[in-house]
Amino acid sequence: MLTKSRFRSLYILFLIIILFSFLTRTILLVKSLPSLEPIPLLLAKIYGVGFFFDCVTFSYFAIPFVIVSMLLPDKVFNNRVFQLVAAAVAFVVTYLMLFNVIAEYTFFDEFATRYNFIAIDYLIYTTEVIRNIRESYPVNWLLGGIFIINILVFMVVRKQLRPAFSGSSRLGRRCRTGLVLLALPVLSYFFVDISMNHISPNNYADELASNGIYNLAAAFRNNELDFNKFYASKNGTLVMAALKKELTETGNHFASSGADEISRIIRHEGPEKRLNVVVVVEESLSAEFLGTFGNRTGITPNLDKLADESLFFTNLYATGTRTVRGLEAITLAMPPLPGTSIVKRPNNEHFFSWGSVMRDKGYDNKFIYAGHGYFDNMNYFFANNGFATVDRLNFAKDEITFTNAWGVCDEDLFLKVLKEGDKSFTQKKPFFSVVMTTSNHRPFTYPDGKIDIPSKTGRDGGVKYADYAIGRLLAEARKKPWFNDTVFVIVADHCAGSARKMALPVKNYRIPLFIYAPALIKPQRVDRMMSQIDIAPTVLGLLNFSYTTRFFGKDILNAQPGQERAFISTYQKLGFIEGNRLLVLGPKKETGFYTFTRGASGDDRMTEIKPQDDLLMNGLGYYQGAYYVYKNRLNRLVR
Repeated sequence: MLTKSRFRSLYILFLIIILFSFLTRTILLVKSLPSLEPIPLLLAKIYGVGFFFDCVTFSYFAIPFVIVSMLLPDKVFNNRVFQLVAAAVAFVVTYLMLFNVIAEYTFFDEFATRYNFIAIDYLIYTTEVIRNIRESYPVNWLLGGIFIINILVFMVVRKQLRPAFSGSSRLGRRCRTGLVLLALPVLSYFFVDISMNHISPNNYADELASNGIYNLAAAFRNNELDFNKFYASKNGTLVMAALKKELTETGNHFASSGADEISRIIRHEGPEKRLNVVVVVEESLSAEFLGTFGNRTGITPNLDKLADESLFFTNLYATGTRTVRGLEAITLAMPPLPGTSIVKRPNNEHFFSWGSVMRDKGYDNKFIYAGHGYFDNMNYFFANNGFATVDRLNFAKDEITFTNAWGVCDEDLFLKVLKEGDKSFTQKKPFFSVVMTTSNHRPFTYPDGKIDIPSKTGRDGGVKYADYAIGRLLAEARKKPWFNDTVFVIVADHCAGSARKMALPVKNYRIPLFIYAPALIKPQRVDRMMSQIDIAPTVLGLLNFSYTTRFFGKDILNAQPGQERAFISTYQKLGFIEGNRLLVLGPKKETGFYTFTRGASGDDRMTEIKPQDDLLMNGLGYYQGAYYVYKNRLNRLVR
């Protein structure tokens, strides 16, 4: 490889990938130093395991280059035209590796991880994402700077490549070398997985020991994980018994005594309240942004006021870190499954859902989104689970005053919500609207003159504009004839960030929940712990609805003390909270047990504890039980 062999080109490719990966890892390490203790042993693990993943990445990357080097005869391989093609390919490769350094840094800066499912979305939904990137960063300057630097890098690479095109070789010898090199990605496919990057309890260390390009491919491959194969599990009968015990509620009973029956009959005395319900799912509204949770920046004046006028829940936890995970939990009331959200999975039709309950009660159900609903498969999911869909395409020109990469501004969205409510009211139908906002999202742009923070200056502006728009929504709604018969539910889809040393930092999943109906619901502060999956049954309880449920969530206002629990997750790690105990389940059947206490600054102090059998069984009851129910279609309307 080091002399006049055509396989020298692979040696050069190897060096390019290793050196650029080393550079990326070092830059991210420097950025992560405030969250790391860079002791020699940890650094050795980061760079050692990282080098291993870099080599695995090379083995996949090299496949087309190995095939070409193995099969092309000398007269073609050494031809001047082919050398020019090879030089062009080398220029593109080095440019992409330089671009990847910048891309990984910006991705890590926002999400504190290497590439994952979010990065896949960035590749799939190019219209929104490219526009968002252009609105957020000086893209042309970055691309131009990379191009100039790449010219210098390419000059070095080109010089080292020349000897590869001057030798002679035989097909048999080339094939022997090529087959050995092709065996490497095959072995990697079967024996290497992303969980091998787990080198420390510190989540930043694990991410640094990864390779971003490898992680991207792994996210494609592992969009759905078999719980029983990858996670700690127990006997199925015992697990379903544990789940049924967890789902048992006072005053309700199971529809049958079957071992895998989760259907329960919910009965309430008195008439049902056929009130309109508007659920505002607010983008990235972390609890820590609100003054009522201790924030002193004054960016949520309307929500802070609303906290005193609503049924205000202070101890709610998001199930995940993505919008689709929040929509899944709110709509389906089930725990997060490992992998991507059900919203994005194939065969996600006909679930028992909040939408199906409301439809059976005669409601006009709508999912209303500020952007294009094909993004994250949202329109398809909602259209096939009891909702009509209203998205960016349904806005008339005179209904739009401002747009950015993600859609219309929150004010335009909310005015559309009011118009849709008017339509249902005119038709004498109660309405149920699930509304997804977008303004509190990078690039944080919004109409000028609305708040005292200029557009495109950061997260605080995005939060304050979102708060302003919610205030305007309620002010305009009060003018409607249907206002006194309407319940407004305002909740976040997830927090603005979930990055900490721990893989599942409890604090970074805490979100607010407001249930506002001043003519109907007495203001009250509720401090009981709850999950996003409890929102639907809790609101249905307030409506006094009787129905047969397959939800995993509970009416938290009627649940017995001690039944509180919550679920938090990434796409691989699953967390189950009971009291101040946290169970963490990971692939390779990992289990972790912790206690946490909230410090004076609001940060959670995590302490690892010995395994707790009851915590593990209850957690598996929900997670393994939910996987069983999902795979066997037990929470579907059509099986």
